[in-house]
Amino acid sequence: MNSFLLVALIAVSASAQDVATAPDTVKPVPRAGGWMNRHQSMNDRVKKGDVDLVFIGDSITQGWEGNGKNVWKTFYGDRNAVNLGIGGDRTQHVIWRLDNGNLEGISPKAAVIMIGTNNSGSNSPEEIAEGVEVIVKQLREKTPETKILVLATFPRGPNPADAKRQVNEKSNAIVEKLADGEHVFYLDIGDKFLDDDGNLSRDIMPDLLHLSEPGYTIWAESIEPSLTKLLGK
Repeated sequence: MNSFLLVALIAVSASAQDVATAPDTVKPVPRAGGWMNRHQSMNDRVKKGDVDLVFIGDSITQGWEGNGKNVWKTFYGDRNAVNLGIGGDRTQHVIWRLDNGNLEGISPKAAVIMIGTNNSGSNSPEEIAEGVEVIVKQLREKTPETKILVLATFPRGPNPADAKRQVNEKSNAIVEKLADGEHVFYLDIGDKFLDDDGNLSRDIMPDLLHLSEPGYTIWAESIEPSLTKLLGK
């Protein structure tokens, strides 16, 4: 066997091993049923163009169309904003979506990412952070002019002892390092939802996970200064 072929075989083997050992948080995968219908509807929307701002995430982001619809209208109704949130999504589902049309043909001025809480029951903080990192890299590659605002995954559960909240907090500490101050920015607004003891009110998150209308108001108001800068207005 010549040396060139040996090197090639070693490279292929190493690549296959990397894929095999990579966490599921970075392996793109779609979901079935109504999920695919919503995915396609978002693709149809972006094909129309006029997209200056996108929100990328799971049910908490999709909720801008539910409890947050009035807040969305107030803050984003005149900003050519598109909601790219699907309930139940994990990082791997968002990765698949971004590779399959959610960003096709558009170059938003800004993108807001908040994802990972649905991974907190089955993945480590490090694995979740890897998934978020892939999403950020996708945006940098597909829409290099877009300013990216990565939000810390919101707190969940009644108090600081909640196990999934602790996972989110640890992954947030890793994700924060993705910020470069030029293209990628990080913002943690989690304390805005909590009282002084770190407890989460059901007035803000009725099920201790999803936001009420006042919760969406807090979200919008908390990111507005950063978003205004990133949008250039």
